[in-house]
Amino acid sequence: MKPVKLETNIIHRGDCREILPTLPDECIDLIVTSPPYADRRKDTYGGIPPDEYVAWFLPISQELKRVLKPQGSFILNIKERVVEGERGTYVMELVLAMRKQGWLWTEEYCWHKKNSYPGKWPNRFRDAWEHCYHFTKQKQFKMFQESVMVPMGDWAEKRLKKLTKNDLVRDESRAQSGFGKRVANWIGREKVYPTNVLHLATEVTNKNHSAVFPVELPSWFIKLFTQEGDIVLDPFIGSGTTARATQNLGRKYVGIEAKTEYVTLANEELVSQRKLLEKAHDPYRAKERTQK
Repeated sequence: MKPVKLETNIIHRGDCREILPTLPDECIDLIVTSPPYADRRKDTYGGIPPDEYVAWFLPISQELKRVLKPQGSFILNIKERVVEGERGTYVMELVLAMRKQGWLWTEEYCWHKKNSYPGKWPNRFRDAWEHCYHFTKQKQFKMFQESVMVPMGDWAEKRLKKLTKNDLVRDESRAQSGFGKRVANWIGREKVYPTNVLHLATEVTNKNHSAVFPVELPSWFIKLFTQEGDIVLDPFIGSGTTARATQNLGRKYVGIEAKTEYVTLANEELVSQRKLLEKAHDPYRAKERTQK
């Protein structure tokens, strides 16, 4: 199928395996998605058996690699299943297979679901986390770390008041690991770089979708890996969370979703959000609010 001119701010209804080949080469700045997990969402998407998952996903990841710009990034939110007391391996197998496909496994972020409710099984406890794998096509890629900096934190108030001589230089690890730190680097700073653990609550309103992640999750990666006007793709966009995050941050989105009802729901949400954004940026309405 011959690629066509890229349309943005659109959600395509259909199977991403059929729609992705219609997109031009190297047209996307960031891919953020959460595909169906193995044997999950059976009522919604039919489910993919764990032993078939890698073979099912590799043609998709190949197309994603084709449409991603050389300096772009791909964030894959995915989680393995536990079956009969044993964790599956399809996620690890997929990561290894994607590396053979030419992807660089650059980083792994952990989404800590800070509002997980309690649970217990005979041989484990409730998971309160999910993987967010970061893949790139090359070692040099766009990344804007300052956009996700966080407040310094309470630790600095006492720790930076009285510095030792070791704090003023790079203090090498006593274990000779090659790592070290210079505590004095943080004097006078209000913000620091975050860790690779994202402490975000799960979505409490599922918008009639079986697996909605919070809008803060794609938002964080959109800020980290794109700038205004860049194009973000979600080939399993569901109820449109990634599109809403993208629209809110002044980027362009391309979504793909197999279920008609989710496409309708996502577009309704996007229209509502767009109206709110237009009101917020209307200078006349802003003047009225100020005068009140």
